[in-house]
Amino acid sequence: MDQIKIGRFIAETRKSNNMTQRQLADALSISDKTVSKWECGKGLPEVSLMMPLCAALQITVNDLLTGQKVAEKEYQKKAEENMMNLIKENEENKKKMALSIICGIITIIAVCSLTVIASYIEMPVFMRILLIVFAIATAVAGVGAASILDVSAGCFVCPHCKAAFVPAMSEYVKGYHTLTKRRLTCPECGKTGMCRHRVIKK
Repeated sequence: MDQIKIGRFIAETRKSNNMTQRQLADALSISDKTVSKWECGKGLPEVSLMMPLCAALQITVNDLLTGQKVAEKEYQKKAEENMMNLIKENEENKKKMALSIICGIITIIAVCSLTVIASYIEMPVFMRILLIVFAIATAVAGVGAASILDVSAGCFVCPHCKAAFVPAMSEYVKGYHTLTKRRLTCPECGKTGMCRHRVIKK
């Protein structure tokens, strides 16, 4: 979906309804920073906010996801296109998540193997040091690749305001985590908590 096009459409529709960002935000019980982020094309409304947003702007969800008013005769076609785009995005996110897991497993196996070889097989000291350095480099590269794939697969949902966001890589790496959650600071409400990783958009 074209976030920039959708953002422009939200801004234009809001203005045509003589609403300020603050008024729209108040109607949805969110911050005006969130509305500004949408209108700048830096994110899409959370699924739970789409219906209230469309009601406030007097548009349909199909109009919103298309980024323009959809003519009645094209409505079915656009609805199908939007559904297919959502399915495609979900499939891509699932592939990224699978690749992230595979990358992590391969990294663990490679680093453990190199460490065992360096520790237990007879070899010159410089070769042992070389293997240890290579094991460290492999760990860094593997974890980096897995992190990039993981953070780009879907989004994280704030436990406080329910906003969906993609964290900066630096914050993602620093945050401790469980299998499905990571401690992050929400860019919308500014609160820190265990944010759930959502791969599939519903």
